[in-house]
Amino acid sequence: MEKYITDFTQISEAFEKMDQSISKKIDIYLIGGAVLLYHSAKQGTKDIDLIVNSKEEYESLINTLKKNDFTHEKPTREYHKLNLENILIKDNYRFDIFNKIVCNNLFLSENMIKRAKLIKEYKNIKLFACSLEDILVFKSITDRDGDIDDCQSIARTNPDWDIVLEEIIYQTKKSGKDVWITWFEERLNLLEDRKIAIPILKNIRKLSLDYYKELEKKLM
Repeated sequence: MEKYITDFTQISEAFEKMDQSISKKIDIYLIGGAVLLYHSAKQGTKDIDLIVNSKEEYESLINTLKKNDFTHEKPTREYHKLNLENILIKDNYRFDIFNKIVCNNLFLSENMIKRAKLIKEYKNIKLFACSLEDILVFKSITDRDGDIDDCQSIARTNPDWDIVLEEIIYQTKKSGKDVWITWFEERLNLLEDRKIAIPILKNIRKLSLDYYKELEKKLM
C-alpha cells in the first residue's frame, strides 16, 4: 500500500530537518503535488517533486538526504520522459529530484522563478512553491499515474491561462522541440473531455496544426 502525505506541515518539517544537515545555501522549488497540497487543491501526495537550478545545489541536496538515511531508488519506466535523475526514499517521504531540467528540456525558466512563492526560509534552505500555472505546464507533458488528475485539480482553481499559454510557447521554442505543442494539446484535450473549460485550447490547437503543416512540408 502506497504511503501518502496528507498535511503540508509534514513536508515543512522534513525540510526543517534537512536544513540542519546542509552546509550551503540552497534554493529549492517545489513543482508537483506538494504545491497542490499547500494550496488545498489536493488531499495527499505520495512524492515530493522538486527542482534546483544548479549542479552544486543538486549535489548538496542529494548528499544531505543520503546523510539523513534516505535510500536511492532507480526511476521506473513511467519516468522515462521526465529526465528524473534521483528518487530518494525514507519512511513516508519520497523525493523526486530534478537538476535544472524536467522532461529532457523543459526547464525552470526565469519567469517561473519570478512567479514562484517563497513559502519558508530556513537557515540555509529557501523553499519556494512554483505557481499552479507553471505546475500545469510541467504536468502537461508527463504521463505518470495521477498527473492528469493533478492537471484537472489545477484547472479548477481558475488559473491564469494566459500565463500557461505564454510559458508553453516559450518552453517549446526554447527547447527546439516543436513536437511538444502536440503533447500539450493532447493533455488539454483530455481535460476538455472531463468537462473542464480550457480558454487557450483553440490557440494550442492552431499551434499544433501549424506544426503538422510544417512537418508535412518537410516530408514532401
